[in-house]
Amino acid sequence: MRLPPAPACGRRWIRWAAVLVALLPLVRLAAAPAPGWRAGLAREAVTPPAGLWMTGYAVRTRPADGKAQDLWVKALALADPAGNRGVLLTADLCAIGREHTDAVAAELQRRYGLPRSAVMTNVSHTHCSPALAGSLGPMRPIPAADAAKTADYTRVLVRRMVDVAAAALERLAPADLAWSEDEATFGINRRENAEKDVPALRAAGKLKGPSDPRVPLLAVRDRQGALLGLLVSYACHNTTLALNEWHGDYAGSAQAELERRHPGATVMFASGCGADINPNPRRELAHVEQHGRDLADAADRALAKPLRPIVGGFASAWADVPLTFSRQPSEEEIRTAREKDQPNKEMHQAWADLVSERQQKLGEAAINYAYPVQTWALGQVTWVALGGEVVVDYALRLRRELGDNAWVFGYSNDLMSYIPSERVLKEGRYEGATSMIPYGKPGPWSPGLEDKIVQQVHVLAAQVRRP
Repeated sequence: MRLPPAPACGRRWIRWAAVLVALLPLVRLAAAPAPGWRAGLAREAVTPPAGLWMTGYAVRTRPADGKAQDLWVKALALADPAGNRGVLLTADLCAIGREHTDAVAAELQRRYGLPRSAVMTNVSHTHCSPALAGSLGPMRPIPAADAAKTADYTRVLVRRMVDVAAAALERLAPADLAWSEDEATFGINRRENAEKDVPALRAAGKLKGPSDPRVPLLAVRDRQGALLGLLVSYACHNTTLALNEWHGDYAGSAQAELERRHPGATVMFASGCGADINPNPRRELAHVEQHGRDLADAADRALAKPLRPIVGGFASAWADVPLTFSRQPSEEEIRTAREKDQPNKEMHQAWADLVSERQQKLGEAAINYAYPVQTWALGQVTWVALGGEVVVDYALRLRRELGDNAWVFGYSNDLMSYIPSERVLKEGRYEGATSMIPYGKPGPWSPGLEDKIVQQVHVLAAQVRRP
């Protein structure tokens, strides 16, 4: 028996029902949360035992006496919605060599497929940290009986850096990233202001020379809003203390203070371009605690502001800039350094031995250096990581040229020497010339290095920035 045809209104309802059924998968897809950033954090104490030699000051005459504060390696791993990944490692160390950071990056590439450009290492430059094999060798020649301990510690440190980075990558989980900034003012241009005169100059508003008071802050939260981690940066030497004990200086104190204020969060510090900036006042434990609180306060003020969410993706780029030292020392200069009775005589003797050995091994190529420059894009924010002890002029110039969303780090990936601007190179003095002795370099840099470095930064920044 044939059924009578459905009324017209019934047929319309059937068609609409069919359309709704077809659209249900699309409705469910639209309601699902859009993929976003993922982040992972990890940390491990790398405090050496007592008995290892320290670095940072040539005047130390014995191994470290013990620990005043733990030293840490920390890692922040990031992955954007497309799966592009990067790892930032920060360490409470005075210096680290290219051979060590390259070894860490090579192992992470083997395990996780990360390109060299996606692994960034920054050291706080605390002067109460251990000497590492191959880094700042002439600064404090280590007795042969203790050199093996330094080499052993360096090998262990590299393994721990790999382990911490790997742990952060394994912990990648959905996260929200946002940034802000505030200011701290305890960093003073040390080339332009005698330390003893700073209190009076500050009170009179007559401090001289460039500085960078900015305190950029990156906040990492889980999708429920809980704070997982903070990255804080500041452009100032970590030279408040000259203890013969392990200590992270003001950066270590600031991290500890912020972790006390924000239980469960991992706080990291990345050094800015503060090679010619000193904390003031300094010398006492009370001073380092004061500066740590000041930096923590600046970070908390930044955190209390309306933060700017980071949207978009991750990209990284790397290049080695071919730089040269201005000259090779003569045989007479090397002989004088070995024989002359002068302050820090052992340091000058070690310098002479090192540059002489390199001259014999490399010839004219001993004046060449491959200087590392690295850029990251985190959405609309650009990170610039420069090797060496970079003076503040670079950060100020690059922020003018790249914009306020640029964060510029020094002390990244390789500490081969001071990196003066053209102005500081012409003026000379410690940052421009004589610091090459403790770093074991043949002489000052050749003129033109600032423009070479900045031009390469612009090339890499254009590569990682997206329209």
